[in-house]
Amino acid sequence: MSETHTLTTYDAILDAITTNNGSDGSAEIHNPATGELVGTYQVHDENDLNDAVAAARAAQPDWEAQGDHARCELLNKFADAIEAAAEPLARLLSQEQGKPLNGPNARFEVGACAAWLRATASFESPDYTAVDDDITATVHYRALGVVGAIGPWNWPMMITIWQIAPALRMGNTVVVKPSGYTPLSVSALVAIANTVLPKDVLHIVTGSGGVGAALTTHPGIDKIMFTGSTETGKKIIEASAGNITRLTLELGGNDAAVVLDDVDPQAIAEDLFWGAFINTGQTCAAAKRIYVPDAIYDEVAEALVAIAKKMPMGNGLDENNVLGPLQNKAQFDIVDGLVKAAKDGGARVLVGGDPDYDAPGYFYPVTIVADIDPDNPLVAEEQFGPAVPLIRYSELDQAIAWANSLDVGLGASVWSADAGKAREVAARLQAGTVWINKHGAVDPRVPFGGIKSSGYGVEFGTEGLKGLAYPQAINT
Repeated sequence: MSETHTLTTYDAILDAITTNNGSDGSAEIHNPATGELVGTYQVHDENDLNDAVAAARAAQPDWEAQGDHARCELLNKFADAIEAAAEPLARLLSQEQGKPLNGPNARFEVGACAAWLRATASFESPDYTAVDDDITATVHYRALGVVGAIGPWNWPMMITIWQIAPALRMGNTVVVKPSGYTPLSVSALVAIANTVLPKDVLHIVTGSGGVGAALTTHPGIDKIMFTGSTETGKKIIEASAGNITRLTLELGGNDAAVVLDDVDPQAIAEDLFWGAFINTGQTCAAAKRIYVPDAIYDEVAEALVAIAKKMPMGNGLDENNVLGPLQNKAQFDIVDGLVKAAKDGGARVLVGGDPDYDAPGYFYPVTIVADIDPDNPLVAEEQFGPAVPLIRYSELDQAIAWANSLDVGLGASVWSADAGKAREVAARLQAGTVWINKHGAVDPRVPFGGIKSSGYGVEFGTEGLKGLAYPQAINT
């Protein structure tokens, strides 16, 4: 690699993003697996936000004027810089978020950041020309201005890239506000980006929810991209109304997986397990309720339990582990409460459900619950953790009705040996994405977004690029 990258070691990255001044303007981040201090970060306020937005606005015209080709080259250089620092980034992410280095976790997430940047740079420009006998119309997608990117704590680096890559590609400048639970890994990502990008094209503000709220009402922000809860999404919609700020919202999900009676339970078990338990269940588009027919119910349950029992959970820096803790105490309490509600409702816990409350870290064991009422809170509410209910059904129409009954629609999946039948069922499910014989496998080339209370607007692919620009038609 011909580029010389300056932030390639763990210590250099941590020094670039942390502060140890102990003042009121800093806060600590602790490892959710051990409670140990990972680092401290500077807490910004609204004055810092105002400065960041002003600098980004001043830099935006020159950034847009560089042209699409030059911006794509810089996105690829950003990807190079991430790859040069991949291992220390994964180590930092593991310690801050809790996810293990191995499996579909920290190293996977860092690699996905570079891959998504390269994919975003590779897409054809959405610009086009329409010609007939009466008119020639050239449609050019112009930058909106400054984009505010508000990210979550579950996939903090990858989802930040999902937001900033298309925004930068289309000529916008960006102000990032990471979750207060995972500011270090996102700060590291921005610091590495800023070794490649022109000055003031990308800013980050860290701090309380108050800074995020101020970002959503800021008159200097032209678009908000937000990934998080439906409750917070509704607040952003209200807050943005005064400035008519454009929005892309990827909100909560409670994805249904519908298993058909023609599958081999052993053949689908591992893929179905990871569809539900990727990132220890802390994924918006994970399978959170699994509908299984009577004919193979016990076999599917047994196969999933067998897989669950052999998946090691523990400290993410241990190379053997593939499951980690819940990222924070609040989420641990949500999962624990929903499993208790399932028990109280008479459901059977096949594995897990018995956390060690005295042990360090927010570890909740992999939990699979059987024979649960379709309206039980563990089914009806998004658990966002390693606890999955198996709902028994007799008629496929009933399973589809249950799958569609909730006011969410991010993703869903169908599991069948018959591709044609699977597609027929998929077409009946109310979700922005329906996978067949897999779940949660997002692709940078394929538009991704939810319906109902799971949000609006799409990310990824050319459609995602269009969402970060406005079409200017020039008619002659």
